[in-house]
Parts: sequence; structure tokens; C-alpha cells
Amino acid sequence: MRIVSLLPSATEIVCALGLADALVGVSHDCDFPPEILGKPVLSEAIVGTAMPSGEIEERIRGAIHKGKSVYHLDDRALARLGPDLILTQELCAVCAPSYTLVKQAAKLLDAETRIVSLEPHGLLDVLDNILLVGELTGTARPAQTLVDRLRGRIEAVRVGATRAASRPRVACLEWLEPVYVGGHWVPEMVTIAGGLDVLGRPGEPSFAIEWDTVASARPEVLVLMPCGFDVDRIRSEMDLLTARPGWRDLPAVRSGRVYLTDASSYFSRPGPRLADGLEILAAAIHPEVFGRALPAGALERM
Repeated sequence: MRIVSLLPSATEIVCALGLADALVGVSHDCDFPPEILGKPVLSEAIVGTAMPSGEIEERIRGAIHKGKSVYHLDDRALARLGPDLILTQELCAVCAPSYTLVKQAAKLLDAETRIVSLEPHGLLDVLDNILLVGELTGTARPAQTLVDRLRGRIEAVRVGATRAASRPRVACLEWLEPVYVGGHWVPEMVTIAGGLDVLGRPGEPSFAIEWDTVASARPEVLVLMPCGFDVDRIRSEMDLLTARPGWRDLPAVRSGRVYLTDASSYFSRPGPRLADGLEILAAAIHPEVFGRALPAGALERM
């Protein structure tokens, strides 16, 4: 089988099922696991993460307002690769080439090429996506084994959180300028990890919010997870938050419980590493319960 993945999380799923050699093309954002480096890259974005957050937001919203895609997809290269299966998404116009864009680009392909859109809204949906990819690629048994292992890790966090003496008020920010609240699977992860998400809407997309609303929610734990950013990239823009009125009065700031995360690896992508993200979040919310070692660079306390 020849597989093209235009979604980083799908690339991670395919590789977790032992199919890295079957990947013949990926998106520009696919950077994990290491064995996919050097695969043909079929897409490019109109923005780069080196741009300031406000400029990224402005360019993306401008393109969407004009009815343009945030991505360019190389349809000729896609045709040359001749994939049997293309994995993409329609969940977020900003995260990866959309199903509609891929359908347009796939006009040069053989009619038997299958295009599958992965649309997870919560953790269980992510597990279902893994099973679906397993069915599509003839790896149903490894997929079930992987899902069972991930489900066990999720449940271990859920059970561990019941040992905590309290459920602190938690806010997860998915963008800094403007401020966005983490959505889809993030509020669910907060709940499982033993926190009370005071801003998020489980299963729904992230959304822009006024800073006054964040301040009024008085989070006791503030987790920064801008989509596609790592800890260093977040740190470079912390002034976008620290300069805001009332920053120093937030309970999370006063108690030193503001956390920077490797969001790109552990929160933005609905793939196997969300289990790591859940464990990382649990360590931030309840360090007294979850004291295990975390992946290097995953979490930094401000």
C-alpha cells in the first residue's frame, strides 16, 4: 500500500502501526517520528511559526475571509506518487490541508484512490481514528493493541486523579494574540487529569476570548499550549500575556502555577501522543499525585 498523510497526527498513527515505509508523501508540518524525515513534502502554508502570533492570525483570517485556502498542495507531485490512500481532515481550516482541497488536487489521480478525512472531537474519537486507519491499512490487530495500551494510560490518569484532594480551576490557552481557549479534546483532558476547565467547551472547537474573561475566571492553573508551538516559542511571546492588565493578580500567577508546554507534540495533534499530553497535564494540575518523569522539553513552569 502507498499512503499519503497530509495531517501530522495521521502520520504519527501510520508510523505507530508500523507503516512508515508505506508513507510516500507527507505534509510540511509532519515532523515526527524521525523516520519520516526525508519523505516527499506535498504542502506548504501561507504562514510560518516564526511570525508573531498576531500576524499569523491576521494572515490566516484574511485568507479564510477571502475564501482562500491557508495551504498550497502540489497536485502534480501527488499524482506522481500515485497513493492508494490519502489521509486528511476537515476539522480545522488552519491545522492541515482540508478534505475539499485534497479532493480538488486528487483530480489527477486514479479514481480508485481513497481519500479519508479524520475528524476527532474527543479522546475516544482519536482512538476510533486509530482503529479506522488500522482497518484501512490491514493492520487492525496492531491498531487494537495500540488503542488498548493508550486506553490503559488514560484510565490510569483518571484513577490517579481521584486521589487528589481538590479539583483546581484550570485554563488552557491555545493562542496568545488574540487569546484562544483550548477546545475539542483539551477540556476532556483537563477533567480526566483532575481539574476544572473554567473556559473550555468539551468537544467543541477552540474560540477567541477577551482577556477580561480569562482574568474573571481566576484560574488556579494556567496552561499555555498555542497550536504548533513548543516551550521556547511560547517563551518568546510571553510578554503578550504578562503585559495584560491583571496578569499579576491571577491566582495561577501568584502561586507560580503557569506552565508552558510543547503543544505541537502533545496537545495540538490528535494522535497517539495525546496520552503523553494527558500525563503532562496531570503533572501540572496535580504534581503531588503525578510525580513521574516527563519527556524532555514537554513542560516548563514559569
